[in-house]
Amino acid sequence: MAEVAPPGRPATTGDVALAGAVVAALGRVLDPEIRRPVTELDMVRSVDAEPGGTVRVDLQLTIVGCPAADTIERDVRAAAASVPGVADVVVDLSVMSPAQRSALTERLRAGRPRGVQFTPETLTRVVAVTSGKGGVGKSTVTVNLAVALARRGLRVGVLDADVHGFSVPGLLGLTDERGRAPRPTRVDSMILPPVAHDVKVVSIGMFVDDASTAVAWRGPMLHRTITQFLTDVWFGDLDVLLLDLPPGTGDVAISVGQLLPHAEVLVVTTPQAAAADVAERSGVVARQTGQRVVGVVENMAGLVQPDGSVLELFGSGGGAETARRLSVGQDEPVPVLGSVPLSVALREGGDAGVPVVAAHPEDPAAVALTAVADRLVGMGRGLAGRKLGLGVR
Repeated sequence: MAEVAPPGRPATTGDVALAGAVVAALGRVLDPEIRRPVTELDMVRSVDAEPGGTVRVDLQLTIVGCPAADTIERDVRAAAASVPGVADVVVDLSVMSPAQRSALTERLRAGRPRGVQFTPETLTRVVAVTSGKGGVGKSTVTVNLAVALARRGLRVGVLDADVHGFSVPGLLGLTDERGRAPRPTRVDSMILPPVAHDVKVVSIGMFVDDASTAVAWRGPMLHRTITQFLTDVWFGDLDVLLLDLPPGTGDVAISVGQLLPHAEVLVVTTPQAAAADVAERSGVVARQTGQRVVGVVENMAGLVQPDGSVLELFGSGGGAETARRLSVGQDEPVPVLGSVPLSVALREGGDAGVPVVAAHPEDPAAVALTAVADRLVGMGRGLAGRKLGLGVR
């Protein structure tokens, strides 16, 4: 006996009750790249429960050579085998047709026209992490904030907009022994970002042939790259998107301001008082494009000594001075969201690709970064520039 399945649901044949139970179990199998159930993505065409308990699953991959194929097949087998009454599982692999892939991308876009995904009307909170100069640990702060937010259960993405100095893939452990990051999977024009530590990530480092490749691009090419990341990379429904901006006030900062004028800006600086001069500039440029500076993170603060004293290698007061200067011209003062101490564990985590908030959450730097993430969440998101869908009666 066969059951005719409605659109979007796998067909079941043979022992319909057993096949239906298998379909329900497969609904818990997620595509590791799209992060949706394989049944919802029409990757399971049919389930046939044969006499004796043999179950045959017709599984369609999105593309030829899908990098997640082994993981998906393994998870499908395990889920089907876990159903009482299943004695054996056979998985027949095939690949979606161009028409099926096109239908899938349209479904994922939920009918939204192709364009920059994170407009002011979306519910995703966009936070651009910037600094006045390089070497202050901006990327390390970005990555650890992303992982800390994901560990709270939020859906988080990171866009590595530091095109010339990309480092996010390595900091999240996505690179191999030669420093190469995996190339994202493409489904038609849609780019699926890799996932690390429950954070979706895209970086120009995933599109170069070698980690040592120098990206020597002028402004127009940089603008097109950021636009493509915001248009073609399918992050799905995110709670927070963090952008790791390059240091300074150059082309990328201006492009992000034009494409995401509603973004909030988090400025990273060091305790050195002289750092406040250059850190202030990045916040000023953000405000000129309509963005709002929501806070300052002071990185590389005092190093705690074995006797409990604190060695202030880079001085003190830089974070507070940066916040004071950036508060001028804003309706609300810019707070210092946290002061992150120098930490060997923080450095080692970056080298190993395991952020300190995940590897050593008890480390003082991890505690400080987690507190920054908590304060960001507690601040909520401003409503300026958003359409609220309210009408007048």
